[in-house]
Amino acid sequence: MRIVLEATFKMGGVSYRGHRWEGDALVFEFERLGDDFIQVLSTRKVEEDVDREPSVVIVELRTKEGGKIFEAVRDGEIYRAMEP
Repeated sequence: MRIVLEATFKMGGVSYRGHRWEGDALVFEFERLGDDFIQVLSTRKVEEDVDREPSVVIVELRTKEGGKIFEAVRDGEIYRAMEP
């Protein structure tokens, strides 16, 4: 099955690193590790083929300051997430 995620971030410079399973949760991994970024909303759309339906879709954003974890909400065929 194909999972489509649209994640909106508060700053640019975000790179997609892949996905992993944590139990039944599908975790999409992103990172923003530089020093200066434009403060503008940036949307990334990624698609992954997985072998099962996730119970929840999580976005993990790694930064120099540590990181953030936030949940995506299903909107029809797409999961949408917004950096808090």
